[in-house]
Amino acid sequence: IGEQVSLKCSFKSTSPITESLTIDWTYRPVTSGQMETIFHYQSVPYPTTVGKFKDRISWVGNVAKGDASIAIQSPAMSDNGTFFCSVKNPPDT
Repeated sequence: IGEQVSLKCSFKSTSPITESLTIDWTYRPVTSGQMETIFHYQSVPYPTTVGKFKDRISWVGNVAKGDASIAIQSPAMSDNGTFFCSVKNPPDT
């Protein structure tokens, strides 16, 4: 609580990494079960601009190394939930 936490995500692709590669992080709280996108990447990172994670998500990954990790600043118990990482590198999914 209160310190930066890294959410690790790694991937492998048989296709070359191009600007078509996308990464989406979604979050589902323990209580509501309502999914929300908290981070999107396509050539550059797009952290969410709304919701509880606004201004708290940072990109720490490196797509060239198969790393799609993000970091969350100042996590709180209310952030508890399930975080999903999805990487698509067409034609690889």
